[in-house]
Amino acid sequence: MDHEFDRTEEPLKEPLKEPSAEQLPTPDKRFFRGFLGGFLTALLLVSVVVGGAALGRYMARRQVEAELPDPGKSLLTEEFIAEVNAVYQRIGQYFLYDFDDKKLQDGMLAGMLNALDDPYSVYYNESALESFTNQTEGEYYGIGCVVNQNRTTGVITIVKPYMGSPAAEAGLLPGDILYAVGEIEVSGMDLDQVVSMIKGDEGSTVRLSIIRESEEDFLYFDVERRQVEIRSVEYEMLEGQIGYLAVSSFDGVTPAQFQAAFEDLKAQGMRGLIIDMRDNGGGLLTAVEEMLDYLLPEGLIFYAKDKAGNRYLEYESDAAAALDVPLAVLVNGNTASAAEVFSGNIQDFGVGILVGTTTFGKGIMQNTYMTNPQGTRAVKLTVADYYIHSERNIHGVGLTPDVEIELSEEAAGQAAPDKEQDNQLQEALRRIQKQLP
Repeated sequence: MDHEFDRTEEPLKEPLKEPSAEQLPTPDKRFFRGFLGGFLTALLLVSVVVGGAALGRYMARRQVEAELPDPGKSLLTEEFIAEVNAVYQRIGQYFLYDFDDKKLQDGMLAGMLNALDDPYSVYYNESALESFTNQTEGEYYGIGCVVNQNRTTGVITIVKPYMGSPAAEAGLLPGDILYAVGEIEVSGMDLDQVVSMIKGDEGSTVRLSIIRESEEDFLYFDVERRQVEIRSVEYEMLEGQIGYLAVSSFDGVTPAQFQAAFEDLKAQGMRGLIIDMRDNGGGLLTAVEEMLDYLLPEGLIFYAKDKAGNRYLEYESDAAAALDVPLAVLVNGNTASAAEVFSGNIQDFGVGILVGTTTFGKGIMQNTYMTNPQGTRAVKLTVADYYIHSERNIHGVGLTPDVEIELSEEAAGQAAPDKEQDNQLQEALRRIQKQLP
């Protein structure tokens, strides 16, 4: 869902509005366009399956039974290969413009995944896979900005520029619609592909075209790419010895940052805690497990079910640590996936309350599989539903806060809202203060 990102394009001639679902390419059209030139890659495609993140490593340790296609059956029948080859030859003979075989091959494989009609199942070429890997490791050359994509319209919106990042310095704001990167319009494109377009050599610049609700015309930003170390945890002590701990994503570096922040707040005499999960689009499940184990009493945190209904990948917290101060977790419509696992378990175990608005509702898991022997290209596939402590799956539903409150317009338009104007935060503070002796 949410990612680091950048982008730009030509000015719109019509009033600014999000494209309708009908205006965006359908999966079938994208599939057909991709297949036109990519048949050579399909002939060479090998199924070298190497797990990508926690789920991949787990599956490497344990065989999970599932229905597989008949090994004697192939999508690439002789008749289909002949048809695709005929189309490819016609492109070579008659197509007016130059074209790149590699792009056609990438388009074919991307088209296969698009035709599954699942926004979370995507193909990664070399550059996209490198970008995806860098994101989960927590360092990259980019602009330092969290974005969200509307899965119905394909519109990409800035959620939050990181403090001190090139994006923040350039003046990008939450709610800005990202229309193009350079000369390429990006609405409806896979978000990971857009991310890879934004990133580049350190010190180079990328031009972003932005639609801002308060402006009639496009805004253009030339943003420098720099090495961005994602500081996924920020914290401070608020009035009344209430700790405030904001988690922007779940990366490899997040658990250590979280624990260091938590221990520092405890050392300062923390009497209550607010954890801010707003605009957190998720990340590594292993990071969530490690952080929850730091807060929860003993019990089930998570399990998954594959397509055959097998239950696996069970995570439990132990009794080594448990939170002993009042807790509130801030959530909103951009709180998704791993962030919902974190927030939902806080609610299910009864160790804290959720304050804000209903979360995104992503209760499915993806795994990454390499598709060539070199390990430079991959597919990411939706492979399981997941369930949290109360054995509920929140896909398409989200988490309902214990205290529902919309963020004020005044706070919503700020890149870093003043905490006094953040009415959701202030409500969480009031709730915690009521629980203090």
